[in-house]
Amino acid sequence: MSGQTLTKAGIVDYIYERTDKNRAEIKDLVETILDVMKESIKKDHALLVSGFGKFEAYDKRARKGRNPQTSATITLPPRKVVVFRLSRKFRAELNPA
Repeated sequence: MSGQTLTKAGIVDYIYERTDKNRAEIKDLVETILDVMKESIKKDHALLVSGFGKFEAYDKRARKGRNPQTSATITLPPRKVVVFRLSRKFRAELNPA
């Protein structure tokens, strides 16, 4: 898996190779986990996975921007953004001393 982006299908394949479940069951399980994660972020604006990190959603205010093709000033609408912060434990694993 090194050097490539891991996709949802890749996660299903990875789990399939290590379990006795069929691919459809694993795909449903992965979809369910991702749905739970999305709903948690939408509802609570945060999702904490111990030892991994925290997803947080917050509102960005409207702001001024520029159309790069015409250089015209525009107002960008308010929107929600999600940020991910690594846990200290995972950060230490990524950056050993």
